Amino acid sequence: MRPNKGSTEIVGEKKVTWLELFYDLLFVAAVSKANHVLLHSSHGTISVEYLIKFVLIFIPIWWSWVGQTLFNNRFGQDISNHRIFMVFQLFFVLIMTASLSVNFDRYYIPFFVGYIGSRALTAIQYLTVHKSNRTHQRMTAKYLGTYFWIGILISTFSLFFDSWIRYVILYAGIAVDIMLPLFSRRYLIITPTHTHHLLERFGLFTLILIGESVISILTVLQSSSWTWTSILFALFTFVLVIAMWWQYFDNLERKVSKEIQTAGQTIIYGHLFIYVSMGFIAASIQLLFQQQLHYPLMLDFIFGAVLLYFMSTSFVFHRYRPKHTRLRARSLAVLLGLLGCFYALDNIFYVPNYIVIGEIMMFFIIYAKVTT
Repeated sequence: MRPNKGSTEIVGEKKVTWLELFYDLLFVAAVSKANHVLLHSSHGTISVEYLIKFVLIFIPIWWSWVGQTLFNNRFGQDISNHRIFMVFQLFFVLIMTASLSVNFDRYYIPFFVGYIGSRALTAIQYLTVHKSNRTHQRMTAKYLGTYFWIGILISTFSLFFDSWIRYVILYAGIAVDIMLPLFSRRYLIITPTHTHHLLERFGLFTLILIGESVISILTVLQSSSWTWTSILFALFTFVLVIAMWWQYFDNLERKVSKEIQTAGQTIIYGHLFIYVSMGFIAASIQLLFQQQLHYPLMLDFIFGAVLLYFMSTSFVFHRYRPKHTRLRARSLAVLLGLLGCFYALDNIFYVPNYIVIGEIMMFFIIYAKVTT
């Protein structure tokens, strides 16, 4: 397949390094701590405060990982200089992970040091490589290495304020940081991403999120006596997770084209919604089994999470699948209709938790079958 207009070269295959895999290990703990926020239910509800806190905690985790991943994708080499930068990155990620808490005020400074330190190192990396690459690569590296400092500096001003104002300033800087690539596509497309490497990296991070659902299954098995309903619930959940894995990775391995050359923004930003939905699904497994939420709210939470996952994965893979293998409008309508029917019936008739999780399991099995 031909590269997109604006691409200047054919990008060769790029392999994931062992250090990148080691780098991901620290994010296992970060993701786990973020997901734990969703388990703070009270009087049958999850407050809007905790939902917002989950998003506010998860986005910096995702973006700090994305920042280093994209640098490695375009410019990274398995050499001593780049390894040293990543080792320092690991240290700042460790600080950020240790500071993740629903009590923002108490851990604000270590969180700030960890996140900003990680982002500053990434910006410095771009500036150190821009002189040693070809013309179009120098332009991309210099642009990113220079303008990423805008978001970093905005967030730094939060240190001069107290109360809620500093959070507004901190996340304003993060928002600028995240949106910068969206407004600089002309600089990024001339140095396209290595699509195979990028999909592989995001697939590895997806495994971390799937692991959270596996942990939820273990929690289910450990938190009660082994009755036939708890075993059935765990079995249905296990099959659900396998179907989710099957659907995602069969698409990743067999259905998407690795030769398309783009700025990779569909993969990058689309996966934020995939990851958030997977966090919701992992939390909903425990909440549903332990019946910690009011029944209607529980249905809204779990079906909303599955809908978000379905729409975001369909969107991401659609862009990279050959036209003849893309999900057709009729199939999309059938899957949405199936999910809607389950949701409507469960709202009309009260059903036990293992039936609800069984319906979600059936949806993922059919979704995997239709798309793979």
